[in-house]
Amino acid sequence: MIVTVTLNPSVDYIVRVEDFSTGHLNRTNQTAFYAGGKGINVSQVLKELDVVSTATGFTGGFSGRFIEETLSAKQIKADFIQVEDHSRINIKLKTDEETEINAAGPDITSEKVSALIDLISQYGKGDTLVLAGSIPSSVERDLYGKLAETAHQNDVQVVIDSEKALLEPALTTPLTLIKPNHKELSGYVGHEIETVEDAVKHGRDFYDQHQIKYLMVSMAQHGAVLFAGEETYIATPPEGNLLNSVGAGDSSVAGFLAGLEKGLPIKDTFALSMACGAATAFSEGLAIKKDIDHYLPLVQIRGLK
Repeated sequence: MIVTVTLNPSVDYIVRVEDFSTGHLNRTNQTAFYAGGKGINVSQVLKELDVVSTATGFTGGFSGRFIEETLSAKQIKADFIQVEDHSRINIKLKTDEETEINAAGPDITSEKVSALIDLISQYGKGDTLVLAGSIPSSVERDLYGKLAETAHQNDVQVVIDSEKALLEPALTTPLTLIKPNHKELSGYVGHEIETVEDAVKHGRDFYDQHQIKYLMVSMAQHGAVLFAGEETYIATPPEGNLLNSVGAGDSSVAGFLAGLEKGLPIKDTFALSMACGAATAFSEGLAIKKDIDHYLPLVQIRGLK
């Protein structure tokens, strides 16, 4: 079982307004509500790839119910810890440009954190824990480290896709996959990483210093670099018109996990990851199976010796 953890999920309220003017009455042309959060995105793309997952984390109030109902409607199991405050609502204002207004999220008590740790401890060998995205400000910054250690003690594989401050406490625990972008990797290695060659050089050094099975370094439009044991692979993504950067990285994580779950060779797993990222980036929403299948043969993967 793949278990995705979203500690600070959201309802994303998308608002489209033409001729937007500050300080005046504006009327919407189009609105939509989506269940948001990196782990939730991973679960939704896994569903498109026919891979079962359970989504967990913290939810509360009417907005929390919307998140869980959205997942249930897509036949994704939701097993969230309930909190008293409402889950956050983020506003995405789309005019001639996009403006985001993100809420802080509810306060999480230590009792609720303990309940989540207890829930995670119920999983065991053969399961995979995905820790993705931000955490509420009320939670200790080393929580990912605690969750990773809890999972590792029960032979659960751990995947983390988050910022340095949250990932770093978990780097003392063996991890299955992390996916920093080139800027985040620069912060770890102390060198500016601007090219694929930079990522290959400094990513290998970082990889060899930690207990990580797979290290994927995202290079935005330039693709990605994957370190897998002694092997290094470079992916060149398909070309397309960038419409949506939100969720593209989460989609890549989902594609990689799906490849591992299906027992694909690592090169094919990496290609599926890139196809899922492209399918989200070149559409208005998260990747769907039809688009993933379209982009998959357009991904180019080459190995380095």
